Amino acid sequence: MFVSVKKMMKPAIFGLAGAMMAASVLPATAGERVFGLGKLATPEEVKGWDIDVRPDGLGAPIGAGNAIDGEEVYADRCAHCHGDFGEGVDRWPILAGGHDTLDGEDPVKTIGSYWPYASTAYDYIYRAMPFGEAQSLTYDETYMIVAYLLYMNDVIEDDFVLSNENIGSIEMPNRDNFFMPDPRPDAQLASGEPCMSNCNVSTEIIGRARIIDVTPEDDG
Repeated sequence: MFVSVKKMMKPAIFGLAGAMMAASVLPATAGERVFGLGKLATPEEVKGWDIDVRPDGLGAPIGAGNAIDGEEVYADRCAHCHGDFGEGVDRWPILAGGHDTLDGEDPVKTIGSYWPYASTAYDYIYRAMPFGEAQSLTYDETYMIVAYLLYMNDVIEDDFVLSNENIGSIEMPNRDNFFMPDPRPDAQLASGEPCMSNCNVSTEIIGRARIIDVTPEDDG
């Protein structure tokens, strides 16, 4: 008796496709994946990654600290690279000073002279510092370090208690110099259809670098 293979396969294929479609619309139970790959992240695992702090302070973990206590933590965990007063060691970043240098020939971008939000300092320090020991600081230690850095940049007093409740309201010196949207004429959206090939665009040199010897010399 001859049986068509094609006819035998149709129900099997339909059954598999139907099962996959059904599985795609059925909600996964906690800790399971529809196709058996991986597992759903637990609230504790999500919390470990959800550590960003917005400019307005949303997301800042509960904690507090002041510059008086932060000086000791900073000296122990940060000063080796950044100097006792944020002046930077060797080529490690400078963290304090640089006020009124951004419009000069040698701008010094520090937390006090450049950064628009104090919450950015907390976010970065807790996420990535100390170098090689990222996320080893506690919430309170991080607030203490940020408070000390803000104090060294003349933003807060040494006894000011920085916390999750006020970090989004700290007025940074350079905050008002960030614009949204960019007001510069050459940063505006072009009108009409953009040229994508064989474009003949005139080029005009309107300025040249005033300092060209910025590459560090080889001491060796």
